[in-house]
Amino acid sequence: MKPSPDHPAFNSFPVLHTSRLTLRDIQLSDAEEIFGMRANNRVNQFIARPTMEEVTSAANLVEKTRQAYADKKAIGWAGILRDQQKIIGTCGFSNIDWENHRAEIGGEMTTAYWGKQLALEAVAAIVQFGLHSLHLHSIEARVQPGNRGAIALLEHLGFQKEAHLRDRILFVDDYLDMAIYTVLHGDENRELCGPPN
Repeated sequence: MKPSPDHPAFNSFPVLHTSRLTLRDIQLSDAEEIFGMRANNRVNQFIARPTMEEVTSAANLVEKTRQAYADKKAIGWAGILRDQQKIIGTCGFSNIDWENHRAEIGGEMTTAYWGKQLALEAVAAIVQFGLHSLHLHSIEARVQPGNRGAIALLEHLGFQKEAHLRDRILFVDDYLDMAIYTVLHGDENRELCGPPN
């Protein structure tokens, strides 16, 4: 089966569940938590983006994310602990390339939940959904080479390094390297993101 923007996932948002998380659509009520992450220099340490300075910018980002989903160009999930309501992170597919059966994955998590393998749990579920429900052939992640935590997570899920691009991004008068990691359908870690039971 080939990937298609006519997939039922774009008729009704695909809520995903893991042992500790519910991954649902990003809503305007999440703007305050998103602002908290995007205003945090520790979260932004390995992401080439300006620090967010007002919550209205987060609200605008939520609307942009929701519109990209409506346009069948992206899917953004908010991660919440299953016994709570506030989101602890976001993750999803941006730039879905339907013609070439590819998508880019990215995300962020509030620092209070770092080191608990919750990001691994969320990304594994999303990778599984992309490869086995959306029928993507490949999923790509772009990371700064110094982001050892993100790289370890990706490698654990079966992503392999495809490229190291020197001085790829100009950010605040500095040129930053970028590494590209990709997982292909069939290459992923079966224990974590094999076909659903």
